[in-house]
Amino acid sequence: MGKIGLFDLEKHFAFYGAYHKNPVNVVIHMLFVWPILFTVLLILYFTPSLFNLPRVEFSLLGCDVVLVFNIGFLFTLIYSVFYVCFDVKAGSLAALLCLFCWVASSFVANWLGFQLAWKVVLVTQLLCWTGQFIGHGVFEKRAPALLDNLAQAVLMAPFFVLLEALQTFFGYEPYPGFHEIVQAKIEAEVNEWQEKKQKLIN
Repeated sequence: MGKIGLFDLEKHFAFYGAYHKNPVNVVIHMLFVWPILFTVLLILYFTPSLFNLPRVEFSLLGCDVVLVFNIGFLFTLIYSVFYVCFDVKAGSLAALLCLFCWVASSFVANWLGFQLAWKVVLVTQLLCWTGQFIGHGVFEKRAPALLDNLAQAVLMAPFFVLLEALQTFFGYEPYPGFHEIVQAKIEAEVNEWQEKKQKLIN
């Protein structure tokens, strides 16, 4: 059964899906959304620890890794909790991926150091955002969702591309009938957008 309010998965996924109907644009987002999150966590690694929390140090592949409970960790925690609240199964997988990104980005940050890390982050962000804007402009022919709902696009996009991949490749649904319900809402959203676009043209 669907949830309501902030955790209304049907509503949020339909909003996202209405901006991502073109298959090429969908693939572009599947490839580029998670690297954006990863590199955000990578640059946030260099922020100070919250409330003087202790660091965790260990060795991985011969490299010393230091986990810092800072803003990057806080982002990871918030994203993970949100995703589990959306859907326990897919959300738990998304939360594990977020945790993996946090740990892996900490490893990369230790390995690269700030002077090189920020350059890697800048190039990756530019590449990924450019790819997504091309996906929308060339293939989707509709402005990105972030122009209409920044919080939804930034906070929920990683979960939605994962859920879309799970649906596409494994036929996963949070509950029976979810896909059919969401598709109907997506069509309604798209029809409403096309009507508004036509009125502006006329």
